Amino acid sequence: MKRVFAAAALAALASIPAQADEISWNDTINPIFEKHCIACHGSDAPEYAAFKKDKAAWLKKGSGMRMETYSHLVSFVGWPNSGALMRRLDDGKGSKDGKPGNMYLHLGADEQERQTNLAIFKQWVGNWNLKKWSEVSKSELNNLKVKY
Repeated sequence: MKRVFAAAALAALASIPAQADEISWNDTINPIFEKHCIACHGSDAPEYAAFKKDKAAWLKKGSGMRMETYSHLVSFVGWPNSGALMRRLDDGKGSKDGKPGNMYLHLGADEQERQTNLAIFKQWVGNWNLKKWSEVSKSELNNLKVKY
């Protein structure tokens, strides 16, 4: 009986680091977003449709699309704008042309911070791919994590 209890206790303890390392919007992604992205993608930024309708004017104001909430940001991971977040944040190592996305430089003050934050975003997303909605498979969508 003691062996069974000891084995169960060890199994429970072994799972603690895995749970602590789990990336979520609340605990990990939002603080990075607040530090590096909120200035252009906060509540003053337009919804996607409004941004798309008058992109040049919004960009002139230094604004991107609104992404400051979990539901806003997830729409740029899964649907309707599949892979948009990944394409913008990618360092180029996963792209055909090898060029980083237009938001990669904003992930940190230096290359080390950018790579660290990119790795965190990749872990949060789970199935990091640069595909658009018309190219992504149901299986690929099912493998997204994006934990709240």
